[in-house]
Amino acid sequence: MKRPVLTALFALTAGLLTVPAPAQAAPAAGPGAGAAPAAQQLLSPTPYQGWNTYFGLGGNFSEQSVREVSDALVDRGLAKAGYDIVWLDGGWQDPEPRTAAGDLQADRTRFPNGLKPLVDYIHGKGLRAGIYTDAGPYIPGKCGLGSGGYYQRDADQFAAWEFDAVKVDFLCGIAADLDPKTVFTEFAHALRNNASGRQIIFNLCNPVTSPDWGDYPEEQQSTYSWTYAPAIAQSWRTYTDVGFVGDIKFKDVLRNYDANARHPEVAGPGHFNDPDYVAPELGMTDEEFRTQMSLWAVAAAPLVIGSDVRKLSQTSVDILADADMLAVNQDKAGVQAVRVGPAGTTETWVKRLADGGRAVVLLNRGESPTVQTTTGAKIGLSGSRFTVKNAWTNTVTESAGTISAAVPAHGAALLRITPARGLPGVPHVTASLPKVTQVGGAPTPDGSAPVLAGGDEARVEIAVRNDGLLPVFTPKVVLATPAGWTVRPLNRAPLLLAPGGRTTYAFTVSPPASAAAGTASVTATTSYDVLGHGRLKQQTASSLVIAPVPPDGAVVLSHHTWISATSGWMSPTVDLSVGGWSPISMLGQVHPTGLGVASPSTVRYYVGDQCSRLTALVGIDDAVRNVGPEGGTATFQVVGDGRVLFDSGVVTRDATQQVDVDLSGVRVLDLVVGDAGDGGYNDRANWAGLNATC
Repeated sequence: MKRPVLTALFALTAGLLTVPAPAQAAPAAGPGAGAAPAAQQLLSPTPYQGWNTYFGLGGNFSEQSVREVSDALVDRGLAKAGYDIVWLDGGWQDPEPRTAAGDLQADRTRFPNGLKPLVDYIHGKGLRAGIYTDAGPYIPGKCGLGSGGYYQRDADQFAAWEFDAVKVDFLCGIAADLDPKTVFTEFAHALRNNASGRQIIFNLCNPVTSPDWGDYPEEQQSTYSWTYAPAIAQSWRTYTDVGFVGDIKFKDVLRNYDANARHPEVAGPGHFNDPDYVAPELGMTDEEFRTQMSLWAVAAAPLVIGSDVRKLSQTSVDILADADMLAVNQDKAGVQAVRVGPAGTTETWVKRLADGGRAVVLLNRGESPTVQTTTGAKIGLSGSRFTVKNAWTNTVTESAGTISAAVPAHGAALLRITPARGLPGVPHVTASLPKVTQVGGAPTPDGSAPVLAGGDEARVEIAVRNDGLLPVFTPKVVLATPAGWTVRPLNRAPLLLAPGGRTTYAFTVSPPASAAAGTASVTATTSYDVLGHGRLKQQTASSLVIAPVPPDGAVVLSHHTWISATSGWMSPTVDLSVGGWSPISMLGQVHPTGLGVASPSTVRYYVGDQCSRLTALVGIDDAVRNVGPEGGTATFQVVGDGRVLFDSGVVTRDATQQVDVDLSGVRVLDLVVGDAGDGGYNDRANWAGLNATC
């Protein structure tokens, strides 16, 4: 990082944390960026919102499907919530993208009337229309559409069709080895000077990153766009795609958020960092998607839905349309959040708001629930009393300085914090999610999702803390479990929880021996009296994993039911290389059984202290040799109940390692693959054989 940029970042952080000022002009944009033109700031003063065809519909969308999505945006209330751009991504073009005269043309089968009637329909619904092209020249076989050599002609065409936004990709650009700053600047000039004089949002989309795409100079990558894009675009992609068509994983959402967070100093009204689309029901749980929306909100990121809104659950629609979350995203100051404190499993992110308050995300990247805290001083507010509004629960409480929240695994609390005045409000009481701390008397490994089998006895704890100004009286916790479970409290409740006070409620919980494998919910209802406010309640819930029957005899473990399984891309494949395209093969030898994964990966099995030995051969699949020389390294670990039993170190494509592990006493077995520090590029890892003696 260059010294002037460091100075700008430190200045921004200091301003975010200590200056409760109204909206200010955007900070200086970094080397080569300059100030964004006033017309661009007016065009998109806050992050734009909309929907895009790419992740939900792929490239085979039609006039009819786009009309239906436009209808759904209106009918389901998403347009009213601000999602008003209907964006056609790659795939709208004809197999012959240009006419003999050189004009772009839509697919004549899927868009028999051309694009103008569709744009008119979108506008008739009170929506805006977006379209896609590429900054490079069209190269058949390498990219589907390119505007290289036709910038002004295409800009004029988009304006004549009355599009309101253009996404400009760089697939053709990288294939032609172009300089993105040069070509994107030329396209931006053409767009600003279109023959119709139409204002059009410019989304600069260079998704190229190393090593994900290969080995490219820094200047050609998305991570360099911040140096020039703020002067020419309303938004610019800051990393590669957040996932694949129909498949978006939480780990990649976090990856894109972290990359997007590198240069908050260049974001401001009219020009925003873009970490890619929001993606309900494409691979994430509801909790994980809510976390994505919390992060994108404080990042001042464009909110473009990647899913098919016609099929979304009402839960997803409600998350997308949450008024408090959107108010944070659309805050007129346009400030992007920065992390306060160290990076890690739990983090605090803070965004200065135009009213002088703060939006705070308490992020839990880990696998178990936690209670996270910060203070008014740490987030840049002075005083000793703060109003805390939870954007997702709509609860409003008052803190005496400490701000806490119960955050589930892969979850985030989105809080709006302002100085408090007047009479003391409802005290800020936090009850943790029920947490399994022991199973069968053995401590649960820290950071690991607990696993119970039928008949197991677990210790479950709920921690309650009062961070308010007023005491709470007769606090009580009731724990609800599925029918047939036994629950027994282990301690008595105190009569009073004073300001700053904490207490922990403990229970033993046991599922019946006949409990079916899967997940079960345990819900804690915490209640307490507050003078002047009556008896208040809050509920927190956790999902517990109920294990399948453990293996018995000599078994191929890959043929046994796993508890959970992740892969860096796609999903783990049984007895085949990841993706399922070829048999497991290493150093020219084919293996009939095993698991194929991409890093990072964790495959979890329940062996229930029934197994004595595990053997396998680990290595990189020969399929990597058909892709290229880059990447193709991984690490392998066998972990039993949180303890590392085998560690391969770095394994390359030219070596394999034998695994022979004693499983005596192990209940829960994790097979873990890491990327060996190269970002996961070309890592197709195998657990071949995978034979267990049980």
